[in-house]
Amino acid sequence: MKRVLPILKGLAIPVLVIVIWQVLSMYIQNSFILPGWETILPVLIHPAEPLFGGASLFENSIISLQRVLYGFLLAVVIAVPLGLVCGWSRSAEDYVNPIIQILRPVPPIAWMPLAIAWFKIGFGSLIFIIFIGSFFPVFISTIEGVRSIRIRWLEVAQTLGATTLEKFKTVVIPGALPSIWTGLRLAFGVAWMCLVAAEMLPGTSAGLGYLIMFAYNLGQIQVIVAGMIVIGVIGIVSDYIFRIGQTKLFGWQGKE
Repeated sequence: MKRVLPILKGLAIPVLVIVIWQVLSMYIQNSFILPGWETILPVLIHPAEPLFGGASLFENSIISLQRVLYGFLLAVVIAVPLGLVCGWSRSAEDYVNPIIQILRPVPPIAWMPLAIAWFKIGFGSLIFIIFIGSFFPVFISTIEGVRSIRIRWLEVAQTLGATTLEKFKTVVIPGALPSIWTGLRLAFGVAWMCLVAAEMLPGTSAGLGYLIMFAYNLGQIQVIVAGMIVIGVIGIVSDYIFRIGQTKLFGWQGKE
């Protein structure tokens, strides 16, 4: 019962929203403003069926997820090592920090014109936008993770005669991992939002963002809602995976 109760609590508000939505849709009786669930559910129940003569909801979801993973992993590969170096060396941070602080406030979608100019419309420009959105949360979290390492851990390593490389391998990286993991969790959510927004721009021919915009142009609001639900479900599942990983890998946090 203890495990079931949190699930029931989490479902209470979504169920209430669905009920209110359905009542309002019956009252408004305008599917372009608020489609009823009797039109939304068929799209969700049959995700493999082609939509508008093209890819299905499932296929568009897979395409978007692949793009997110490519851009996200590229950001991780670059941001984590750079963050470790800047977190460890104040001198390195002095070189990198100014450009980071200049670029960080720029919304990822604002890079789209340059991304198209550099990588043309399509896969390359989308990956670049996801990379930009993912990079900064991971980079900042990595620096903070290194800076939050307890001094006595480094002192013990120093006492045992550890070299700088050995300190990195045995103290710095393990000690910074919880913060890095949090940065990965935040970055993945940002990456997903960046992708969907970028897929809505002209020139894209697949993905959930494209599907939502294409459905809007055709007045198929039920498909828009179904796409939004899929985005939300993927977000919940991915965040759940990150939280499970955090519990399994870093359950020792806060314990002496």
